[in-house]
Amino acid sequence: MSSPGRSTNWNAKKGIALNTVQTEDLYALLSQPAAPFREHYVKRYIAAFCDRAHVPYFEDDVGNIVVGVDSRPAYRRVVKLASAEPLRIFVAHMDHPGCHGVRWRGDQLMVRWLGGSPVKHLRGAKLWLATDEGIHATARLEKAHIATHGRAIESATLAIDSGLTLLRSVRAADIYGGFSFRAPVWKMRDRLYTKAADDLVGVFSILQTAAWWFAKRRTDPMFLGLLTRAEEVGFVGAVEHFELGWWRAAKRPLLGVSLEASRTLPGALVGGGPVVRLGDRRTVFDANGLQVLTQLAQQHLRTQFQRRVMDGGACEGTAMTAYGIPTIAMSVPLGNYHNQGFEGGPDCRVAEGPAPEFVHVDDIRGMLKLCRAVMTPRVFRQDSWRPTRENLLQNARSYRHLL
Repeated sequence: MSSPGRSTNWNAKKGIALNTVQTEDLYALLSQPAAPFREHYVKRYIAAFCDRAHVPYFEDDVGNIVVGVDSRPAYRRVVKLASAEPLRIFVAHMDHPGCHGVRWRGDQLMVRWLGGSPVKHLRGAKLWLATDEGIHATARLEKAHIATHGRAIESATLAIDSGLTLLRSVRAADIYGGFSFRAPVWKMRDRLYTKAADDLVGVFSILQTAAWWFAKRRTDPMFLGLLTRAEEVGFVGAVEHFELGWWRAAKRPLLGVSLEASRTLPGALVGGGPVVRLGDRRTVFDANGLQVLTQLAQQHLRTQFQRRVMDGGACEGTAMTAYGIPTIAMSVPLGNYHNQGFEGGPDCRVAEGPAPEFVHVDDIRGMLKLCRAVMTPRVFRQDSWRPTRENLLQNARSYRHLL
């Protein structure tokens, strides 16, 4: 079998054609159980992938995975390297909204919810449950209490459908879960339906970019990946990583690259290509970097990309910006954001009820191609606004006789 780091073929219309191994990698990653602070299965998958692809990685002090270097000293060496070339720091999160067990009440499990969720038509919704020890079970949502802000479940009562005996052998607090559908992931036409595309698609894109970069035996220390925990409750893993202070001694420019699966919006539709994300619900991103990213998208994706402020949610680009890191961002448009049936489709029983998230294969291909383009040496050292400035000046000169 080919290595996960094997490069793929370029396609002018569709970006990068995923080979069989990459498709298997994507399905395997989307199948992993994940909830805020319960990213263990995803982390194990990442470790196995990096080992197979010969990509260095290590775990930071709070459990995030850093891809591209194998230790804290190596990380600091890359950051402290005296270079005019920006260090690209790709960021995506490993968690998805889900629940944590709180206590047993007879054979029912009381849970609290972390992150967003549907708030309508919840009774009878199916959930998967897991523990880090490998116990898996299924449940139904019996009763839900909605948070005072009205945008998500706060707590719920679950009736266990399968695996009750095994579950009762562990503490309630060791159980976590999320909404479940006909399968962890399946394909219909060119759409992938899954329990959680947000943000495992971003994780996939960073891993594939790392595998491609190191398979080419790149020696330029330009790439880092930061795969974070607990983004869904306020960028907790990212913030804790920034607070470690490892960037404070930087002797080179740093460039954050936020990757997300973001709620589809007018002007950013599923199947329309990856989105050059100008900002999120909280902030706009770096104008100079976004100008370069737009030019790269025009060059490599032609018309198969979109450009928009994706304000349906916030992303770790906000956290990086808050910590003074110039940041660019890109997104794959996401249907049924946070398992809310906004767009409907298979396994969505009622509008706005629980539903599988979905993304388009071509959008993922485009994101992979754009990630590779971002790694082009010297591209972020150019005067990206020069053509615009020249056009503005030419226009101004044509009116000088009227001044």
